[in-house]
Amino acid sequence: MNQELARSDANRCFVCGPGNDNGLQVEYCLEGEVCKAEHTIAGHHCGFDNVAHGGILFALLDDAMANWLFLKGERAYTGKCEIRFREPVKPGTRLCLEGRLISRKGRMAKLESRALTPDGRLVAEAAGTFVVIPDD
Repeated sequence: MNQELARSDANRCFVCGPGNDNGLQVEYCLEGEVCKAEHTIAGHHCGFDNVAHGGILFALLDDAMANWLFLKGERAYTGKCEIRFREPVKPGTRLCLEGRLISRKGRMAKLESRALTPDGRLVAEAAGTFVVIPDD
């Protein structure tokens, strides 16, 4: 996310906050109706057996969905999320992240996201329900 475009309420976000020096600093963008980003798994983000920690993959997928709303100017919290891990991810693997809206009813938004390798292999996917917070 471009520093001058970053909203102050997300500047310290662990996944996408440009002001969080300890975070992942993923830059999400909207391309049509798909929120996209790329991220390379770092060695220090692995769990056992030199495989990306599931929590890091979850955070990336959760943020791909949340940023679909965020980049449209809405604040939302994850109400419920389910993730499915398809393949182990080794450090150094570049992931293509995608998030998209599935449906919306009032303040409830259902989104899906997925993480793919550059050659198109699906390594993880998530589905979540987000609660949109009205502007104060």
